[in-house]
Amino acid sequence: MTHWLIVPIILPAILAPFIVLAARYHIGIQRVFSLVGVSAQIVLGLALMWQASDGTVMIYQLGDWAAPFGIILVGDRLSTMMVLLTAVLALLVMLYTIGSRWDERGRHFHALFQFQLMGIMGAFLTGDIFNLFVFFEVLLIASYGLMIHGGGNARLRAGTQYVLFNLVGSTLFLFALGAIYAETGTLNMADLALRVQMVSPDATVGIRLAAVLLLLVFAIKAAIVPLHVWLPSSYAEAPGPVAALFAIMTKVGAYAIIRVYTLIFPPDHGPTAGMHDYWLMVAALATVALGMIGVLAAKKLDRMVAFAVIGSMGMVMLAVSLFTPQGIAAALYYMVHSTLAAASLFLIVDMVKDSRANLRLQATWPVAGAVPTAALFFMAAIAMAGLPPLSGFLGKLLILDASFGNGSVVWIWSFVLIGSLISVVAFGRAGSTLFWKARSIPMPEDVDAGPAPSTLSYVAVGGLLALLIAHTVFAGPVTAYTTSIAEQLFAPNAYITNVLETPGKLSTPADGGDH
Repeated sequence: MTHWLIVPIILPAILAPFIVLAARYHIGIQRVFSLVGVSAQIVLGLALMWQASDGTVMIYQLGDWAAPFGIILVGDRLSTMMVLLTAVLALLVMLYTIGSRWDERGRHFHALFQFQLMGIMGAFLTGDIFNLFVFFEVLLIASYGLMIHGGGNARLRAGTQYVLFNLVGSTLFLFALGAIYAETGTLNMADLALRVQMVSPDATVGIRLAAVLLLLVFAIKAAIVPLHVWLPSSYAEAPGPVAALFAIMTKVGAYAIIRVYTLIFPPDHGPTAGMHDYWLMVAALATVALGMIGVLAAKKLDRMVAFAVIGSMGMVMLAVSLFTPQGIAAALYYMVHSTLAAASLFLIVDMVKDSRANLRLQATWPVAGAVPTAALFFMAAIAMAGLPPLSGFLGKLLILDASFGNGSVVWIWSFVLIGSLISVVAFGRAGSTLFWKARSIPMPEDVDAGPAPSTLSYVAVGGLLALLIAHTVFAGPVTAYTTSIAEQLFAPNAYITNVLETPGKLSTPADGGDH
């Protein structure tokens, strides 16, 4: 048992109340503790990912209670990679928040930020499906506070819609948990992986119902059509740095689908075999289509980026719905890419917003700091649209390559290629309208363009784009690692054995194997 595994959850859980109680009126102290906290998360993420990189499965038993009776945290290749991605994103978003002074526009921003990290880290590390629900609720509460940070009627309406829709998902989640527990008597993921396979073929109604309900819940979190309706307004109205942090939120839903439907409800085993991959494929295709149509039809820059997030989640779920090691590996590579690209675009939207009366895609005078902001937008747009040479292009190639041999290969290729073309047209139009045409429009004398974005803001966005470049340059090693993650997911014996049979011990790659 490794005690370091709980630190990514405990650290923000301690920092948040400390910031509220001891540094409530000292924004400088809040910033210092937030930066130290997210920096420590990166160090922890690197250490945990390094330890898991050889196939080791780490566990932590809260209260030293063994599974399936106690609460278990599990760290493998997938969960530790997502922890590191979240920590890196959090640091760059925090730098932008400080540089743009967004944290001064409302109270308790830093405390809510830490609670948000606690929920995200817990969702990635938990080995118990009930505690996945608990961390989802922590995410919901903290994200609502962050979303309405700074106030405003539009932001409050979007936040209310977001909460109500996700409460429906929470209700469905509880129904699913009740059905699973009634059928199996456990909610530990590793234990469920064994017990679901032992359910009699003529008594699978409850399990099948639970599998469908869980897929609906995770589809809400991942913003998959038709359960995406909460996302455009919520992300568009949220403060820029909050929307950038929310780029990882949809990935929590994708992570849950990957984890649950390779471990508990694998595609080729047990009573749920073949029941979710077809419908997930259809929903993913619809998500790509609606996302790209939304990008093209959007009248405002913030909504365009929000629909781009929906389209990118469609790309991720196309690869996931293949339910093959190659498909999951492609999905994970593209997941990292889309998180960084979406976050950078939301921060750029915030830069543009500070110099314009609104974010409508219509030509007006140049924004403050137009040249560097336009350059950053150009790179981020290339990444999100999937043009070469950045990682979006490579990620889509991996998805297309993984689809060979699947009966829907023609549909997948058509939707990915046409969607990419639409995205290029939409982002090209937006960039030319906001930055190129603006050069010929003089600024009225009675209008103040406002200050240019701060150096720290540019550093934050530049850091995200630098990571995208690194994700492209090191695509070979990254793809090899995501392939090893997929292989571990489809050979879960090490995960199950370490959680259930050998508490207190780290499994080795040799422990792996199929069900």
